Amino acid sequence: MNLIESIILGIIQGLTEFLPISSSAHLEVFPWFFGWETPGLTFDVSLHLGTLVALLLYFWRDWYDMIRAYIASKRMSKDDYIAKFTDEQRGNASLIWPIIIACIPAGLAGVFLEDTLIASFREHTVYVVFPLVVLGIILLAADRKGKKVKSMEEMSVVDCLIIGVAQAFALIPGVSRSGITITAGLLCGLKRDAAAKFSFFLGSPIILGAAVYKLMEVFINGIPASEVSFFLIGTISAAIVGYLCIGFLMDYLKKRNVDIFVIYRFVFAAIIVMVYLQRK
Repeated sequence: MNLIESIILGIIQGLTEFLPISSSAHLEVFPWFFGWETPGLTFDVSLHLGTLVALLLYFWRDWYDMIRAYIASKRMSKDDYIAKFTDEQRGNASLIWPIIIACIPAGLAGVFLEDTLIASFREHTVYVVFPLVVLGIILLAADRKGKKVKSMEEMSVVDCLIIGVAQAFALIPGVSRSGITITAGLLCGLKRDAAAKFSFFLGSPIILGAAVYKLMEVFINGIPASEVSFFLIGTISAAIVGYLCIGFLMDYLKKRNVDIFVIYRFVFAAIIVMVYLQRK
């Protein structure tokens, strides 16, 4: 890997982690397209850290209000709690435990299945075409059929669990963590921007867990001096682009449907097939 490749892959991670187009598919396909060396664990950790930084910077106020309201709900009388916090803050605070519980399926799947799934798709990169297309069709159907009436604070525990279980399928390259969770959110009746926001809320603990888990392994093995600059570049580029991408998607889904992302998934899948056939 060189400097340009690390910058490009960091930008790709920042763009595709939050848009419903699959970061794992892009990070597998681009090195395959251009004959680059597959990024190792150290660089993978840097990309996770970058997207985590983007999430925490963008939603820090939401997390602060949520946690503050939750703690207050345990310490204050019901009347004082209602008087001090808005309906939205109280509703979001009630989602803390459902969010934590909903992360369990994806967390367990990540520990036991991630390496196997990634190895399989890395050996046969063209396989990402199938989840790209299938999830694109399901996302389109969910956007058309979903009622799109609920805000995030109106979610039920069952809604949280459904979306949490769906998130576990994001381990399959080509599915997209944001794509599958937004799809599940739409099917649960969430508004588009609410589905995206909850997707980001649900993804924060998962990305944090993945980053810490892999960072521990990196620290045990040590970061080679030659990879330190790539680590920093990957983190910074993914964080900056990711932050901008979150803002774009939140604004975009307030006014528009998901068609552009579905079309992109289909076009990207078609390009992969054409390149694969040309190289056979």
